[in-house]
Amino acid sequence: MSGRETVLGRVRRALADVPRAERPEQSPVDRDYLRVHGERSTQETVGLLAAHLADYRAHVHHCAAQELPETIAGLLARRGSRSVVAPVGVPVQWLPDGVERVPDSAALTPLDLDAVGSVVTGCAVAVAETGTLVLDASPDQGRRRITLAPDHHICVVRVPEQVVDSVPQALERLDPARPLTWISGPSATSDIELDRVEGVHGPRTLDVVLVSGAAAGHPQPPGDRPPSAD
Repeated sequence: MSGRETVLGRVRRALADVPRAERPEQSPVDRDYLRVHGERSTQETVGLLAAHLADYRAHVHHCAAQELPETIAGLLARRGSRSVVAPVGVPVQWLPDGVERVPDSAALTPLDLDAVGSVVTGCAVAVAETGTLVLDASPDQGRRRITLAPDHHICVVRVPEQVVDSVPQALERLDPARPLTWISGPSATSDIELDRVEGVHGPRTLDVVLVSGAAAGHPQPPGDRPPSAD
């Protein structure tokens, strides 16, 4: 018997007493596990997120809403990026003059994206306890591919409204039917000698901008959002 058959056999035995017509939502599951590890103020939660992001070697920047365009311009200038891929929901005023805006499009090939200097997106939710950013292909986040090929990703997080303490709290905000991308720091791996290598299957550099206040032109959380193709 193969490993696959062994696992599937165990699953079938575990579900033997479940009626075939029963749907998951018809059987409530006890969720009495610990949802948050300790009590934190909003400021402490945002601080924990920043600390974990920095621990993952992401670069964390704090700014007020009116400072966001200047902050993004500075990050692009530091990288020397002359072109930026940006989803349709990223406000025009976020990007500086003189930088070519490459619209997110299904026609973009991996080579097209590899030639772009940076990508700028928003996010769906950020998890403080794990230092994780979650993208759900909303208009300000675009297709998953645009955050994988370019070597530099700038992700804008609205604080405190997009920041939660824990993964359970994040899951309550997310639609499981949407294409979700979970990012915990820049793309990285380690070889057999435990030498860390960054940029293996994603950007080498992740800049996270924690912006307080209503960012100029930033779309407010939408209601029904059509999923984007990957």
